[in-house]
Amino acid sequence: MSDLNETAPLRVLAAHEPHPLETFNESAVSDYFIICEHAGRRIPQSLGTMGLSETDLKRHIAWDIGALSVAKKLSGLLNAPLYTQRYSRLVCDCNRQPDVATFAPEVSEGTEVPANRNLSASARNMRANEIFWPFHNAVSAALDERTMIGRKTRLVTIHSFTPVFLGKSRPWEIGILFNRDETLSPAMLDWFRKNTDLCVGSNQPYAVSDATDYAVPVHGEKRGIPCVEIEIRNDLIASETDAGEWADLVARGLVAAEPQL
Repeated sequence: MSDLNETAPLRVLAAHEPHPLETFNESAVSDYFIICEHAGRRIPQSLGTMGLSETDLKRHIAWDIGALSVAKKLSGLLNAPLYTQRYSRLVCDCNRQPDVATFAPEVSEGTEVPANRNLSASARNMRANEIFWPFHNAVSAALDERTMIGRKTRLVTIHSFTPVFLGKSRPWEIGILFNRDETLSPAMLDWFRKNTDLCVGSNQPYAVSDATDYAVPVHGEKRGIPCVEIEIRNDLIASETDAGEWADLVARGLVAAEPQL
């Protein structure tokens, strides 16, 4: 019997498949820098369907539904560069450290992911080396360049969440997420609570931490950059029109928060 490793792919991404990074408005000169780590649901050809149905691959378990639309519109409104990641978070979650279990989840929202079952260390590293690190290294390089030329930076990362999680309804319409940042995140939270009638979550439905997140702790806090993670309930941004209205609201919140930084 032949060793299964002999038939294992040498790479996750085929030569014809795109780089994980897709940028928009890259040369924009705004102080804001936007990232969207869960923008796409693309699955590398080598992984097939990951053992999932097409219906599952269109669900929120595969990507942040609506987040890319909001991020692109926000990029335009603020004249800010936007760095997005094309591949599904089921392949590798680009907002997790590569050594945590949820980087390539065996189960997501109660759904088993066969392609991630008993994933070897080498397979995990391959995904990190071809998707995670190329994306984050590009973000790091862009932020390094901004620092080098003395450009001020406010880091904004855009996500979305489900209205119901494992059978439990979520009342929040938007969440302002943070960890150590005491500048942009609190100012945004204060603005949304004072100027809208939305149900605004403070570190809800998720909380940012070094153990559960990558972008804010690494790209923002370790650099001393004012930063905020914004979560919008995905049923509220299902259309391009709705995404545009939410992007406008977020842009107004960011601009209003600026004098307080």
